[in-house]
Amino acid sequence: MESSQKFSNSKEVIAFLAETFPHCFTLEGEAKPLKIGIFQDLAERLEADERVSKTLLRSSLRHYTNSWRYLYSIKQGNFRVDLDGNNDAAIEKEHEDHAKKQLDESKAKAAEKRKLAAKSSRKKEPRVPASGNGERQGKSPAGRNTDGTKSKTSRPIKTPPAKLTDTDLVTGTAVTVKLGKSPMPAVITEVAKDGVHVQLDTGMVVKVNPQTLRLARSKRS
Repeated sequence: MESSQKFSNSKEVIAFLAETFPHCFTLEGEAKPLKIGIFQDLAERLEADERVSKTLLRSSLRHYTNSWRYLYSIKQGNFRVDLDGNNDAAIEKEHEDHAKKQLDESKAKAAEKRKLAAKSSRKKEPRVPASGNGERQGKSPAGRNTDGTKSKTSRPIKTPPAKLTDTDLVTGTAVTVKLGKSPMPAVITEVAKDGVHVQLDTGMVVKVNPQTLRLARSKRS
């Protein structure tokens, strides 16, 4: 990125902050609690850098501190850090309680969005045509073919999770993303040109190809 090119989204700004202030900001792993008033410190340090506006800097900082990964770090006794990684004030109990409340509310919203996405996905599932007598066409009441053999289609039909449409590919959509052998529930936190950022239930934020995402749906009993 050329020095004259302005940052266009929070992802670019946070990556820039992690590179410029590595002892303060991180992209992966455990986050460090930030000094209260660190926005003003950032504004002063980056005053001569035309790539980031104060408006985008403020929104990016809010995005960073609202992430589950960051909220997990707000624990009583931990020290906040300044831009150079030096310890500042210790976190008080009321700060930990506030962060926990934010985290619980964020998780509840994510769960509700996954629930709504699953409900929407079920509505899109195709139905198997039925004959006039209420049985599947070409099958006996016992779920067998007319020659007495067991029908392969008598087994429950599992519909794969729906792929994301353009309208689904927005911040806040509950999805599943395959990392390793099994798909994991997540929530879209940012959509960029080079990928989609999703936040896992563990609080980790990862960038993935949108083709690897599927709409989340609730488990059936």
